[in-house]
Parts: sequence; C-alpha cells; structure tokens
Amino acid sequence: MKILNTTLGLLVFATATFSGASQAAHQTMIVAGGCFWCVESDFEKVQGVLDVVSGYTGGHTENPSYRQVSSKETGHFEAAKITFDDEIVSLKTLSDYYWKTIDPTDPKGQFCDKGSPYKTAMFYQNDNQKAVFQASLAKVEKTKPFKADIVTQLLPAKTFYPAEQYHQDYYKKNPIRYRYYRASCGRDSRIERLWGEVASKH
Repeated sequence: MKILNTTLGLLVFATATFSGASQAAHQTMIVAGGCFWCVESDFEKVQGVLDVVSGYTGGHTENPSYRQVSSKETGHFEAAKITFDDEIVSLKTLSDYYWKTIDPTDPKGQFCDKGSPYKTAMFYQNDNQKAVFQASLAKVEKTKPFKADIVTQLLPAKTFYPAEQYHQDYYKKNPIRYRYYRASCGRDSRIERLWGEVASKH
C-alpha cells in the first residue's frame, strides 16, 4: 500500500509539474493590423501559434459590438489576441513577423479600410513585452526598405473583448468571400510593394 501511495504521489506530482510547465510556456500577444480577419489568418499560419481570437481593444466602450466599433466612436481597434507556445516560437519572432503583415506607414488605417478601428498598434501586457516590442520597432526603423515613417503605436494593453462568433475564423468559414475581400482591398500587393515580400505567404 505504501509503495502504491508513493507511486501515485509521484505520478500526480509529475503530471502537475508537466502541466504547469506547459501552461507557463503559453503567452499571449495583442496586435491591431487593420481587418482582424486578415490578422487572424496571417498569424494562424505560424508554427507555435495555438490560437488567434479576433476582437476589440484600446477603447472606452465596454463589451462593444461590431456595429459600435465600426461607428468609429468607441476608441477601439479591431485587434487579435494571439496565444502561442514560446518554446516553439518567441515573442520576438512574432513581433518581427507582425511588421511584414501590415502597412506601418498609414496613419489613417489599413489598405481599403480607413478610420480609427483599422489603425495599427501593438499592445504590451507587461514590461518584458514592452521591451521586446520597442526593440523590434527600433530594428525595423533601421532596416526598413522604404523612406516613409512608421506610425504604428506601442500602447499599454486594455481589456480585450472577443468579437462576435461569426467573425472568428472568418477566413475558414467563408474562404471565397475572404479571398475576394483581401485581394480587392489590395492588402498583399501593398505589403509586397513595401517590404518586397508577403510574410504570411512563406
């Protein structure tokens, strides 16, 4: 009986330790890059990203609806919360990837979507994230292949509100409509003109 109890105790300890280590490796990153359907699609392609949720953040209205955010009166950005395993992909790697999925030179929005909800931003949740984002921005400012200034903001994170269910995984649920929207909006063509490549296609 003592041997059995000891074995069970070791098993429980090992399971708890493994589970804790696994959970500790999971982090979240919140960014705004224009249409959240596109941000979700781009980041779910990255190995080590576990989940991406479309939503709203940065504003003053609690539990906003898509219609409210679209009115441009809530202060919210269309954004995405990215959950990732930092033993597979680092925050630094995801931050560097982010820049080549957006047009960071547009102060009015992104591509065919204009207005405050479609501006770009990175929302840091702690001092470590702030430092990583600042370093990534500094690197891009030194190496960018274009002359225009980068206007993407680095902002402290506020409450993130998940968008309505029909927005989640929109690119999977409505692939034809999504591809038509992305192409007609000129997202990839503009990114390629800026950066020389479209990161999400690699």
